[in-house]
Amino acid sequence: MAVFEYGDEEVAYLAARDPRLAEVMAAVGHIERDVHPDLFSALVNCIVGQQISTKAQTTIWNRVLETFGELTPETMAACSDEELQGVGISFRKVSYIKGAAERVRSGEVDLAALVELPDDEVCRTLSALPGIGVWTAEMLMTFSMQRPNILSWGDLAIQRGLRMVYHHRRITPELFAKYRRRYAPYGSVASLYLWEVAGGAIPGMKDWAPKGGK
Repeated sequence: MAVFEYGDEEVAYLAARDPRLAEVMAAVGHIERDVHPDLFSALVNCIVGQQISTKAQTTIWNRVLETFGELTPETMAACSDEELQGVGISFRKVSYIKGAAERVRSGEVDLAALVELPDDEVCRTLSALPGIGVWTAEMLMTFSMQRPNILSWGDLAIQRGLRMVYHHRRITPELFAKYRRRYAPYGSVASLYLWEVAGGAIPGMKDWAPKGGK
């Protein structure tokens, strides 16, 4: 499995821009997060994983790979609803997968051409596919396309990481926009560290959100 690629240049840039993030990066060290370079296969994997546990997603995904082999728009469009449901994919997710496969197979959506487009257009194109919202599009842009400057407003762990690192009680859209500007053009690398913080990578670092979620 490939990992998200970044190095000294990105770390040094972010450290120079943000001393608190510099401390976090030094404490956590280099992060290796798996990426899924085939965009269509990654898209199907994201749909499979919606609203289920990571363990369940892994189990179903392994069944998908064993049953269908290489995942292409052609293979997904050609298989029956029953075949997909047979590996544990819900009826609604089957319709999403088949709908996305058909749009890509017909040429209505050209995934290969997305490489040349700016982030906002890529996000708009992906999030227009069945079952793909903005957050899922941003995750595909990060963990499949390896876009360097993705910081997802809709990601609760990113917001938690920001609260923890900067001692904010809540993250407003204006505050979020400030950090997005500060981290650019390496927002994706900052995201990796915010996810680690939110997951408890630095002992003693707390979430400053008011108790009770107010």
